[in-house]
Amino acid sequence: MAVIRMPYIARVSSKGWVVIPKELRQRYNISPGSKIVFTENGGSLYLTPIPPNPIASGKGMLQGYPLVETLLASRKEEVKNEEVRF
Repeated sequence: MAVIRMPYIARVSSKGWVVIPKELRQRYNISPGSKIVFTENGGSLYLTPIPPNPIASGKGMLQGYPLVETLLASRKEEVKNEEVRF
């Protein structure tokens, strides 16, 4: 079940600065010098922190996913379809 959290409201300064609330900075490990990606989608603006080492943070992400087996099975199916066509 998803946790519903109350929204945070921040005011934009005359320089375009927005303060990210302390609780969110701690939860998402945002510190001075952290990089943030701004993404627009459907009239909304999303902020996504970039990990200091994106490669290391992705390590193990595909663990337990049978990537090679899935690719081989897909290729066998493609070969089978090609043979039927010709």
